[in-house]
Amino acid sequence: MTSITIRNLDKNLKARLRIQAARHDRSMEEEARSILSSSLAAESERPEHLADSIQQRFAPFGGVELPELSREKVRDPVNFDE
Repeated sequence: MTSITIRNLDKNLKARLRIQAARHDRSMEEEARSILSSSLAAESERPEHLADSIQQRFAPFGGVELPELSREKVRDPVNFDE
């Protein structure tokens, strides 16, 4: 396993990490590993496409039936040879 060093960590942040680790009966190092793991795991669960993200966000509210819109016929391409 590799290790990292985090320099210039804010005192308040370090104190909050120490308190949270104590609440979970873990060392600060173990708590930091857990926070990193859960944060990165949540990020990988995000949808890749915007449409999927929007659908997931609004799925709990139920579906919506939208009326089908009439569309104009697609125009023929312009012929520049004439």
